[in-house]
Amino acid sequence: MINAGSGGATNGICVFCEIVAGRVPSDKVAEDAETLAFMDIDPGADGHLLVIPKRHSADLLSVPTDDLVATTVLAQRITKVMYSELGADGVNLLNCCGTAGWQTVFHFHLHVIPRYIDRSKDRMELPFTPGAPSDAEARKRYARTLASALQTDV
Repeated sequence: MINAGSGGATNGICVFCEIVAGRVPSDKVAEDAETLAFMDIDPGADGHLLVIPKRHSADLLSVPTDDLVATTVLAQRITKVMYSELGADGVNLLNCCGTAGWQTVFHFHLHVIPRYIDRSKDRMELPFTPGAPSDAEARKRYARTLASALQTDV
């Protein structure tokens, strides 16, 4: 499968498609007919893993709805187990879409990242400062723009 971007590709081959095909090793966590979950090789916290649809889609913009649903449902199942089995204090579900959105492998995937109060298990930091509200008028403009586009995009 050709990768839509340079990240995660070797000679134009999608590394996640290679994992699905069994040609690249991974530490599998769960698998069904539509999805695969495996450990992230560069984790932000202990137990950080990825959930992917087996069928290739470059990103959130192109993933078919049924693959998106299947991937999200598996991510939810795994999240529940992270609390009970890993002792997670919280979980982040993260998708990076596009290079500017920090996407490095161009095969749609969800990061499921357990979060811990114990910082020795958790190396992630917030990339922004919560509690710093934006301009109210700007929020209203963004809301109107997006709402209008969603009404016509049916």
